[in-house]
Amino acid sequence: MTDTSSAPNKPNSRVASSGEAVISARGVHKHYGAIKAVDGVDLEVRGGELFGLIGHNGAGKSTLFKMMLGLTAATAGEIRIGGALVNGGDFRAVRRTVGYLPENVVLYDNLSGLETLHFFSRLKGVAPHLSAAALARVGLADAAQRRVGEYSKGMRQRLGFAQALLGSPRILFLDEPTSGLDPEAIRSFYAILRQLQSEGVTMVISSHILAEIQERVDRLAIMAAGRVQASGTVQGLREEMDLPLRFAVKVAPADVAAVQAALGHLPVSAIEAAAEQVTVHCRREAKMAVIEALARLDGRVLDLTVREPSLEDLFFGFSD
Repeated sequence: MTDTSSAPNKPNSRVASSGEAVISARGVHKHYGAIKAVDGVDLEVRGGELFGLIGHNGAGKSTLFKMMLGLTAATAGEIRIGGALVNGGDFRAVRRTVGYLPENVVLYDNLSGLETLHFFSRLKGVAPHLSAAALARVGLADAAQRRVGEYSKGMRQRLGFAQALLGSPRILFLDEPTSGLDPEAIRSFYAILRQLQSEGVTMVISSHILAEIQERVDRLAIMAAGRVQASGTVQGLREEMDLPLRFAVKVAPADVAAVQAALGHLPVSAIEAAAEQVTVHCRREAKMAVIEALARLDGRVLDLTVREPSLEDLFFGFSD
């Protein structure tokens, strides 16, 4: 993908200012007979926010996306996008400001990349001549005339992303958007998202690749069994979950015992010693005490790494 500062066309009318709720769900349910795909979700996404939605397969993420887009009706509850009820008469106008990249992009193999975007342009009421700019933005300008049947999986994903960007949407729903992308394309994808965010676009992104979104989203929600188990910033969830920090202390073999002795009186949950490393697990409130004790060891500490609980740790902590 290639990030460009120019969008395919001019932005649509304002949906909401930064900080206002652009997307809200209240008591949302979706039942398929006895199966509760979504089971009482409350959620709020603010204007200009990059919001992450994570969960196991079957957690309800894609179903929630489809209800927010008006593609499937909720069994119960209320969803508002840009202030309009999804099942109300005002939603038709708001829907024109929304872009969507589904998890599984279905495209016509016999059309070229450019013809594919011309097709979606007509569906969205967007000028077809803007399609070339959308292709260039995702790095497919050189493949515009190639049949989609010749595209790799990553190229198909980028073409799907270009489709979602048509019409310069003010709200984007991106369901597993980096599936099939190589590391360079993933980096370029998030560069485009940063550019869009600087333009005030609100984005909701679902992903199974937790390490990928950990440092990229403003806030996130963890879903399991059709419910939101927790939501907030990554750091806020770390503090709420209160998982232990891990110190990896590199020392000379002769100094391992000294480090163990210096830390032994502190409120740490575990001290593990190896040939040249002491690993310490402790609660967040003991962090500074551990650092101060290590600082008093007169240079015996050769290196120090502090590992915060990862998003994966938080995910399994809240969803198990």
